[in-house]
Amino acid sequence: MSTTTTTEVSPQRVLQRVILPEAVQTDVIPLYIDGGNATGVHLPTRLDGNAADTIAQATAAQENVATNSAPSKTNQPDVLGRRSAQISSGKTVSFGTYFNAFPASYWRRWTSLQSVTLRVHTEGEGMVVVYKSNARGVIQRVDAAVVAGAMTSEFNLTLAPFGDGGWYWFDLSGTKSDVTLVEAEWTGAITPRLGDEGGKATVQITTMNKVQYCIDNIRSLGENLDALGSVKEILIVDQGTEKVSDHPDFEDVVAPLAGKFRIINQGNLGGSGGFARGMYESVNNGSDYVLLLDDDVVVEPESILRMITFADYCKNPTIVGGHMFDMYDRSVLHAFGEVVNPWRTFYDRPHEDMSLGHDLGKMNLRSTHWMHRRVDVDYNGWWMCLIPTEVIKQIGLSLPLFLKWDDAEYGLRAKEAGFATVSFPGAALWHVSWQDKDDSVGWQAYFHERNRLITALIHSPFDKGGSVLRESLFLDVKHALSMQYYTEEGRLMAIEDLLSGPDHLHPSLSARLPVIRGKVKDFQDAQLKTNLDDYPQPKTNKPPFKGRRNFKSPGYQKLIPWAVSTVGRQLFKPVDDLAKKHPQIQLNYSENRWWTVSKFDSVLVTNAEGTGVFWYQRDPQQLRANLARATKLHARIYREWASLRQQYRDAAARVASYEAWQETFNQHTESELRR
Repeated sequence: MSTTTTTEVSPQRVLQRVILPEAVQTDVIPLYIDGGNATGVHLPTRLDGNAADTIAQATAAQENVATNSAPSKTNQPDVLGRRSAQISSGKTVSFGTYFNAFPASYWRRWTSLQSVTLRVHTEGEGMVVVYKSNARGVIQRVDAAVVAGAMTSEFNLTLAPFGDGGWYWFDLSGTKSDVTLVEAEWTGAITPRLGDEGGKATVQITTMNKVQYCIDNIRSLGENLDALGSVKEILIVDQGTEKVSDHPDFEDVVAPLAGKFRIINQGNLGGSGGFARGMYESVNNGSDYVLLLDDDVVVEPESILRMITFADYCKNPTIVGGHMFDMYDRSVLHAFGEVVNPWRTFYDRPHEDMSLGHDLGKMNLRSTHWMHRRVDVDYNGWWMCLIPTEVIKQIGLSLPLFLKWDDAEYGLRAKEAGFATVSFPGAALWHVSWQDKDDSVGWQAYFHERNRLITALIHSPFDKGGSVLRESLFLDVKHALSMQYYTEEGRLMAIEDLLSGPDHLHPSLSARLPVIRGKVKDFQDAQLKTNLDDYPQPKTNKPPFKGRRNFKSPGYQKLIPWAVSTVGRQLFKPVDDLAKKHPQIQLNYSENRWWTVSKFDSVLVTNAEGTGVFWYQRDPQQLRANLARATKLHARIYREWASLRQQYRDAAARVASYEAWQETFNQHTESELRR
């Protein structure tokens, strides 16, 4: 029953346990166990001509079939507990799923593991069939065993063929009777890098008035203590005005974590200030890792154990990140791996064929070809990211960026110092997806603009930062034409602060946000009203687009003449008198695009969350001032790029240092609570 024989002498250690969801979580069952079909890529026997085209054709054909292969609810097993399930006679289920397939290519690339052993403990009569895939998504049968009564099936599986990608998994069938999976696990003969006991982690959550989320996650961790054996401390950095410790259930939910739980209350220093505090405290308390978590998430507790385990076995200290599923569509994988495009200094996907927002409930892991390719990343989002304290000691803490780009910059900094980041399959949480937010407008635009440019100054390999300045100026024009004057004010303030040099960063953590938010009262487009009826009724004498609502982008070929015409109209044509008293149209959020909004003088626009409406009104004088200011500031950055780059590169280690952050924390720490 063994596929290979190894000569390793290290004791077998559990690398990954097969797990199942809680009984109430029926919407996430496809992430754990799959009753659907597998339609792996079927390559032709010969790859004549252009092999890449042939593979692409085979992949496309596979996807067409896979979209109609969603699992039937009648074929789902009975989940008996976190590690066991019952499969009815005549049924087959697969553990080739996100949380239970073994990501063989990641273990092969980043650890010294040469083979993995699968142990499946069953009761009843049935069959266990082991499969593997390659980087192209081709599925291959590896081994099988007939099971009867209570028994353990064991398979020794080589990792040799997983250089570019691929997974291992098993299917379980009930043949002559129902069959019960008692438990299953993947083990390996490998020694942890940090010694036999492995490393200990501080699990740290940064929160800002998300009390119920924190209470729910603390409760979940307390109910899954077996996954917390490698956790030294659970630390909440509470920066809000509504305190987690004031929740009526607080004492009850922290009771199971007695001796491992702490809250630090500090002033609002943003995400980077909260996460930097977690880094700082993990070094102080002697942890080997810090696991950074967002507050508005639902964590799969087993992910914590898996991330620490994988990090322990990595050949070198490695940042290990978890993936993100959609909080409100829970089988949808929102982020699988990310890189920073060096020319643009912008977030990007590692491969063009990756899909943002992929629904594993409709197209399972086995049938999703791009998920079988190993993804190498530049960074992992700090919604869930494990960082060795050895890395922190060598490269420092987060830059004091408040929020936005702190995680990407840290990943790039670590990479330049020789520390890799791995976005690790099988470790994940659920988070509100970006589709329900728009942080490119409003007060957060300041941090997007400033921090992207800082990241480019420090890390871009291109003269003048590649295309980042051109794109930045284009965004200023776009926001100005869209009558988003408050957003544009924040972006221009960001450039002015950037030009003042890196010494503004630590003081700005507490000082800048109140100034930005204080300007809301000065801008009509920043006033959000929840009731549409609080605005005048839309009226217009002559609507643009000939009254049609099929608003389309002008396209790249017509963009320049279209932009010239639009800018000319906005700069010099007087605002329609009726538009000063009544919006001309109401646009939903999906219609809120700059090429549409810029054709009006006055519009009502729903925000991304759907909680309210803004009234944008054209102001030619404001537009002229913004465009002149943006042009002047970008010209200055362009002229001073070399000296600014040197300033920020020279200062990066200092402003991210343990000592600099210690001084900031001393100024803003309010209290500390241990349980």
